[in-house]
Amino acid sequence: MPMLGGQELLIILLIVLLLFGGSKLPELARSLGKAKKEFKKGMEEEEAEGKEEKEKKE
Repeated sequence: MPMLGGQELLIILLIVLLLFGGSKLPELARSLGKAKKEFKKGMEEEEAEGKEEKEKKE
């Protein structure tokens, strides 16, 4: 997957700003941060369960 350059990120930011408005951006960023945290937590729990099952088989 190619990395986005500065111009592409700026264009995406402007589109998001137009779609959601300036007042909604902090709320949107907070929601994305929480979602990322929950996803990471779920991945770590799944990894721990996988290790436990592997140890039980041995």
